[in-house]
Amino acid sequence: MFTGIIQAKASVERIEHATGLNRIALRFPGGLLDGIQRGASVSVNGACLTVTDQDNSLAWFDVMMETLRVTTLGNLTEGAEVNVERAARIGDEIGGHLLSGHVHCVATLTSLETPDNNRHLCFSVPPEWREYLVSKGYIAVDGASLTVAELTDSGFCVYLIPETLRATRFGSLAPGDVVNIEIDHQTQTIVDTLKRMNLAPPADQR
Repeated sequence: MFTGIIQAKASVERIEHATGLNRIALRFPGGLLDGIQRGASVSVNGACLTVTDQDNSLAWFDVMMETLRVTTLGNLTEGAEVNVERAARIGDEIGGHLLSGHVHCVATLTSLETPDNNRHLCFSVPPEWREYLVSKGYIAVDGASLTVAELTDSGFCVYLIPETLRATRFGSLAPGDVVNIEIDHQTQTIVDTLKRMNLAPPADQR
């Protein structure tokens, strides 16, 4: 499990392409890999990956075919930056919301505005996932726990403060860029339960 609080940006050091998977090496900032072991889980742009090897500040991950299909990790290039968070431990402060690291879909950045000390980003989400978006509800974008500021016809918008821009890769996003989305599991459970009971309101009333 993860908290959605991005701990750092790591850089893609190397990518090896093999049958059915990509093997990627990430360079982590000093100290973030202290005490990590092979088999540990790390959120990389919101996708839960397993450490297969580690050497000082470098960690290797195998990204399987299904993960490459449903996430943006197949589009990574050497030198790119990614959001990273190590798995939460019992007793850790939950500053965001609980995440599984299982990406539901990808979304496209459709617009970007930069009012003073803010950044306003709007994303387009595949139609089948829009029913799980709730104004002022939780959403995970590339592994970061964010609050949905408002809903749009095609998705949702968020506001980012300078600290979020500093700590994540969001400061370099431009319209047309694609991100990983994990919807809030509690919201998904409630909506799906109401649908099974034929109690869900029409989409235009949510």
